Amino acid sequence: MPKSVDHGERRKEVVEATRRIILREGIEAATTRAIAREAGYSNGVLTHYFADKDDIMLSALRSSHRRIAARLRGRLAGHTGLSALRELLLDNLPLDDERARESGLEIGFWSRSLTSPALLEAQRAEAEELRYLVRSLLGAAADAGEIATEEDLGDVAERLLALVDGLSVRRLLYPDRLGAERLERLLRTELDRLQPTSA
Repeated sequence: MPKSVDHGERRKEVVEATRRIILREGIEAATTRAIAREAGYSNGVLTHYFADKDDIMLSALRSSHRRIAARLRGRLAGHTGLSALRELLLDNLPLDDERARESGLEIGFWSRSLTSPALLEAQRAEAEELRYLVRSLLGAAADAGEIATEEDLGDVAERLLALVDGLSVRRLLYPDRLGAERLERLLRTELDRLQPTSA
């Protein structure tokens, strides 16, 4: 009798193998041969579960985003407005080893996305969700009187996200100069500028 194969489980194993390689060695190391070896399968097995390499990579990217979203839900529990915004942005900075690896994975996908329409679409959809959440939290903070600015809140959201992206890249490139404490201080300083000045 033929052995029963759980196709969903095999897909998950391949995706997790891909993610491990990218986190450990970078996106360029995630060749189909390396992925198959890491997952414990032959190269040919991958074609039974994925259309092509981009399908594998897209699945790995989405898996990473799901992990981050799950962690973020825990961090935001009990927070609203400016407090929730601060937690959200801090969670997106590489302040520890886990988030540094996640940032490296994400940044590695940026260049690949420029040549892969499917990856680019996924990146843009995820980025839009994050932008919408940041803009919503800014609105809630403004309504609660926690921030005061004449600037368009959509522009503020873009600037905060650009700051997070820039600090993340610079932290990975220059870890000795930009430690976790300095990153956190720079972000908090930017958020402090939005708060009302006391009369």
